[in-house]
Amino acid sequence: MPTPHLTSEALKFIRGLPDKHARQVLLKIIELAQNPYPNDHKKLHGSDLLRADAGEYRIIYRIDGDTLDIQLVGKRNDDEVYRRIRRK
Repeated sequence: MPTPHLTSEALKFIRGLPDKHARQVLLKIIELAQNPYPNDHKKLHGSDLLRADAGEYRIIYRIDGDTLDIQLVGKRNDDEVYRRIRRK
């Protein structure tokens, strides 16, 4: 079972969410640590990144050995999360 690691950007985004939404995202991260390849996951084209949805939020992550590396969290209906990934 991979250990979750959140980038400072992902952590900052989650801290800015209302409690209910932050809890929803964190529960999904715990689920991803138990099963990093749930039915709703998708691989992002041209990279080793994966995405999964938690309510109205999208979690961008990768599996790096025994680490679940959470790169970004963003709104599902907003392409900004993908623009931020391209900038990295």
